[in-house]
Amino acid sequence: MRSGFCLGLVALIGLAFVAQGASPATGDYTWHDTPGKYFELKHGDRPVLRYMYAAFDDRSPATREATFKVYHHLFDPSGSRLVTNGPSGLYPHHRGLFFGFNKISYGDKKCDIWHGDSAHKFNTIGAYQEHVKMLAQRGGSDSGTHTALIAWHGPDRGVFAEEERTVIARHTNNGVLVDWSSKLTSKVDVPVKLDGDPQHAGFHFRADNEVNEKSKKETYYVRPDGPGNRGETRNWEPKTKKGPVNLPWDAMSFVLGDKRYTVVYLDHPANPKESRHSERDYGRMGSYFESTLTKEKPLKVRYQIWLQEGEMTVGQAGELSRRFTTQAEH
Repeated sequence: MRSGFCLGLVALIGLAFVAQGASPATGDYTWHDTPGKYFELKHGDRPVLRYMYAAFDDRSPATREATFKVYHHLFDPSGSRLVTNGPSGLYPHHRGLFFGFNKISYGDKKCDIWHGDSAHKFNTIGAYQEHVKMLAQRGGSDSGTHTALIAWHGPDRGVFAEEERTVIARHTNNGVLVDWSSKLTSKVDVPVKLDGDPQHAGFHFRADNEVNEKSKKETYYVRPDGPGNRGETRNWEPKTKKGPVNLPWDAMSFVLGDKRYTVVYLDHPANPKESRHSERDYGRMGSYFESTLTKEKPLKVRYQIWLQEGEMTVGQAGELSRRFTTQAEH
């Protein structure tokens, strides 16, 4: 990891936005494995995030649903609870921090990594992601990082692409910063078309299903053009091809338990464009793009997620974006 990125990371999360509730964490960042289930990053004794890597298991619909995608859970700044959704509740195919596409085609094959089953018309038999191995991991005093190799399986169970996913996380009194990047490389001899729609493709954040069940009327978005009303969402529409595109950032304010949180989704300008955005009041946000993958031309993307207690302004989210886009790459 380059020193320029480290300094940018420290400066970024040093911004004094809203410090509520959480007492300072002490100690180093360390990784802890629960074999066959998840790999968890802690700051001292405070959990920060989990990499969910259980082996793919299609012995039953229930086990397949639980294991067909690889994703990350995120804890709140106090480390007291997960703020992201798992394989349950409304639309369980949206979970945690996740990357995928629901319309993938190569040669005569079509598949849907997002839903991972045969219940969707674009899919034939069923695709899935599977953790292969951990390529790197590091803790220390400033942050924790890991890189995982993830196989993307098509309808014939063959691997059509491999993903190297690197996640760097750091916790402060004010919030949690996650730097998320991916390199997707084709493993087949024909072009791989990556496509989808704003709700089921790209990189997304999904809040815990409690938002859907109890507090979605309290959800609102803050965008570069200002804060929206509670319950108001904006989405790019495939039929009209109109709606939000190429936003440098988008922020969602939502309620879990007795606390309000704000999560900022930061899209790096080097990522493929046109990026088409999606917002939902039940706690999901993200964007997708169209791309073609070949062995000679892998896909590289990078995003950041900032999570804090309390509300945020346009200026605060914009400063996060400015710092993110001017950092040296890691």
